[in-house]
Amino acid sequence: MLKVGMFTSGYQRNPLEHCFMDAKEYGYDYIELWGGRPHAYAPDLKAGDINEVRRLIEKYEMPVLGYTPEHNAYPYNYMIGSEAQRRDAIDYLKLSLEMAKEMGAEFVLTSPANGGYLATYDQLWSRLEKNIQELGDYAAKLEIKLVVEALTPYESNFFTRANDLVELFRRVDNPYVVGMCDIVPPFVQHESIMAYFDKLGNKMDHMHIIDGENGSDTHLIPGEGNIPIKEMLYEMKRIGYDKTATLELVTNYINEPRFYAKRAIDNMRELMAEAGIV
Repeated sequence: MLKVGMFTSGYQRNPLEHCFMDAKEYGYDYIELWGGRPHAYAPDLKAGDINEVRRLIEKYEMPVLGYTPEHNAYPYNYMIGSEAQRRDAIDYLKLSLEMAKEMGAEFVLTSPANGGYLATYDQLWSRLEKNIQELGDYAAKLEIKLVVEALTPYESNFFTRANDLVELFRRVDNPYVVGMCDIVPPFVQHESIMAYFDKLGNKMDHMHIIDGENGSDTHLIPGEGNIPIKEMLYEMKRIGYDKTATLELVTNYINEPRFYAKRAIDNMRELMAEAGIV
């Protein structure tokens, strides 16, 4: 059965407890916890905030299956900058893997961001391979999955397609390093969403399901953009995808995250029912 999760980035101006309270009340299956301040920044978790996360998991009986540390811009981006900056980002993500393990999460999500305008593909791939090899080895040691996400061209200048994931897995052979599909990147690039399933095979381990519009990477509530989500869900049912799918509302609805988190799951459940997923 497809598991539907809540992403917590849009709640960053609300107390963290609202995320767990709402996820439970609105009918989400799990939480994908955003790792930024004020809620779940890995160094803060290490300093003691992990106890609050575990308390909320237990109080609301709402598991955190995924942990998504913030690392696509400031101050961490392992694809750009000096070796010292790269090392700092990798150490931060290793700590994120440790904290994810402590909260009982199944995976940590990483996405290779923009590597800078002057970098060549050879330089970018060399750096990414080194990063994912090291992080993947650490994930294997902790026995937690490292899920790698392709981004839109608005976010990354080289890691944006299913084929980029295929190439990464050719270079890094590690069962704990897996892939996913955020459905906005393929949609805005006129790429096939379903091709991710064919190309990645058993490495296709997670999804971000949201709606979108051509020409923008804005993440919209399912059913309120231009992506044919009902038909996609039907195809997902046909191929038997039954893993995790987070409704990744980020900051587009930050003014009223509780309103829109409810509308998102209500729309998603309706679309699932129409596609025959019950």
